[in-house]
Amino acid sequence: MSHDPASVLGLPKAPWAGEDVGMLYDMARKFLETEIEPRYEEFEKAEIFDRESWRKAGENGLLCASMPEEYGGSGGTYAHESAIIEAISHVGVDGFGIALHNSIVAPYILHYGSEEQKKKWLPKMASGELIGAIAMTEPGAGSDLQGVKTRAEKDGNHYKVNGSKTFITNGQLANLIIVVAKTDPAKGAKGTSLIVIETDEVEGFERGRNLDKVGLKSNDTSELFFNDVRVPTSNLLGTEEGQGFVQLMQQLPQERLQIGGTAIAAIERALALTIDYVKERKAFGKAVMEFQNTQFKLAELKTEATVGRVFYNDCVARHIDGGLDPVTASMAKYWLSDLQGKIMDECLQLHGGYGYMNEYPIARMWRDARVQRIYGGTNEIMKLLIARSL
Repeated sequence: MSHDPASVLGLPKAPWAGEDVGMLYDMARKFLETEIEPRYEEFEKAEIFDRESWRKAGENGLLCASMPEEYGGSGGTYAHESAIIEAISHVGVDGFGIALHNSIVAPYILHYGSEEQKKKWLPKMASGELIGAIAMTEPGAGSDLQGVKTRAEKDGNHYKVNGSKTFITNGQLANLIIVVAKTDPAKGAKGTSLIVIETDEVEGFERGRNLDKVGLKSNDTSELFFNDVRVPTSNLLGTEEGQGFVQLMQQLPQERLQIGGTAIAAIERALALTIDYVKERKAFGKAVMEFQNTQFKLAELKTEATVGRVFYNDCVARHIDGGLDPVTASMAKYWLSDLQGKIMDECLQLHGGYGYMNEYPIARMWRDARVQRIYGGTNEIMKLLIARSL
C-alpha cells in the first residue's frame, strides 16, 4: 500500500503523540506486521487467536502499556494505548483482543484493586500469562447494566457466584474475568459489585460456545456460565460491596473513547486502500480515480475523516488531562462508529464488484465495522446519555 494510513489525512501529529508514543506505534506496527498479519487468516478461520500470540505481545511491550512499571506495565498513559489501538487497525488485525485487555480490564484493577490485587494480577496481565475479559452483558440485559441478574452471595470468606453472561470478548481464552454481579439485589444499581475470577483456579465455571459472529471472526466471543463458583471475598474490587455501578460509570468513558479510536484508525486504512485501488483500477478506458464521482466521494470522505480525527485527538488530549466527561465520550463513540460504517460502505462501493469479494480487505473491514455501533453501549444509548445533558 503506497499510502500510509496514518498520513492519508495529511494532519500534523497530535500534541499527545510525542516521540515515545510514535516509537511505540512503530514498534507495535512492526510486531503486528511480522508476527500477527501473516497468521491472521488462520486466526479468522479458527475464530480464535492462540495464547502464544498474547505471550509474544507481552514480550514486545504491547500489553499493559499504561500500567505503572511497579506492576509490570510500561508506565505510559492512554496516549500509548491509543498508539497500539491505531496500529492494530492500520495493520488490519482488528480481531486481536489486546485493546480490551489493556485499556478496559487492567484499569479496573489499577483504579479499584488493593495493593495486593494489583501485585498479584497486573504483572501476569502484562506478560500475557493472564488474559483479561469483563463479563457485563447477560442474555436478558444488554446495554441495561442495572438489569444484571448474576448473583454473588456471601458464604463465609467466599462468594458463591451464579449466573450467565454472553457476548464476552476474549471469552474462550480469558483466565482473568471481572464479573458484574449483584451482591444485594434489593438495592438495584447500588447492589452491584465487581468480582475478579481467575478461571484456572475455580470449579463450577464453564465456557459456552465460541459465538458465530458476522465480523471480527478471529476474536473469541463467548457465553460464560457460573454455577456455584466459589471465589474469596478478597477478590471484590473496591473497599466495600455495592460500588460496581459507580466503578463501571467511571471507566466507561475510556472504553467508549477506545471504540472511537478503533473507528478512526480503520477509516484511515479504508481510505488509503481505496485511494490506491481507484488509481490502479481501469473502467471505460481510464482510471476510476479520473471520474468526477470518485473524486467528489473521496473528497467528502477525506473531509469527514479529518473532522473525526481532529475530534478524536481532542478527546484523547482531554482524557489524558482527566477532563473527558461521559457525554463527550458518548459523542465520540456514537459519531465515530457511525462514520466508520458510512465510510466503509462508500469505500466498498468504490471497489465495485471486487469490494464484495473476501480477498479484498475492504470486505472484511465493512463486516468488522458493524458491531462498533452496538458494543460499549449501543449508539441509541449514547444519544440518550447526550440528550440528558441538554
